[in-house]
Amino acid sequence: MAGMTIIPAIDLKDGRCVRLRQGRADDAKVYSEDPVAMARHWAAEGASILHIVDLDGAFQGRPVHTDIIRRIAGEAGLSVEVGGGLRTDDDIDQVLQCGVARAIVGTRALAERGVLERLAGRFGERVALGIDARDGLVQVKGWVETTKRRALDLAREADRAGIRTLICTDTATDGMLGGTNAKSVGAICRAVQAQVIASGGISSPRDIQALKDLGCKNLMGAIVGKALYEGQVTLRELAAAAEAG
Repeated sequence: MAGMTIIPAIDLKDGRCVRLRQGRADDAKVYSEDPVAMARHWAAEGASILHIVDLDGAFQGRPVHTDIIRRIAGEAGLSVEVGGGLRTDDDIDQVLQCGVARAIVGTRALAERGVLERLAGRFGERVALGIDARDGLVQVKGWVETTKRRALDLAREADRAGIRTLICTDTATDGMLGGTNAKSVGAICRAVQAQVIASGGISSPRDIQALKDLGCKNLMGAIVGKALYEGQVTLRELAAAAEAG
């Protein structure tokens, strides 16, 4: 599979660009005081899509960094997807009105019965589902709570409901620079018709190749964060691996 899109991530906390280890709010490292400048940097490096997580929003249950998100969407020249704390329709409207291409819901998918079908009907392709899982079980509320719901079952439910994009994060590998959980990504890709974006642990061209080796045509992208910020790999190196035949 050629042409998988490499998507740099910007995590916002206290107005700054940070990365967490395994989603822990008490284990954050600041990489930039200016997230808008960082977004421009990724655009200059060749990114076409940017993944933004409003970490304060995820922990507080409402959007917090809409001003920064609006500036990034308006100034960086990138297609932007945003998640974190989007617990109501008004929250989704709020971030979409910032000019982002796609709003990502997570916790809400388990909290409200039938919400995915309704959101798909209202927002269409502008809403995506973020499935954050550890050991195959969905985590919610900024990864603070682990549910008994299997990620694979939630992916199938979302697909039936008409959600067209699933963003699948393995929280055990996220921020650890230890490689991605390609097996779980492949299982979800093969279970749904929706497009899938992989996230968590991607740190080298080898990880991109492992995802490509799955042979899943609906695996459209991979989100990369800490490996880029730590200089372990460049966006161009990962893009070259993604585009290789």
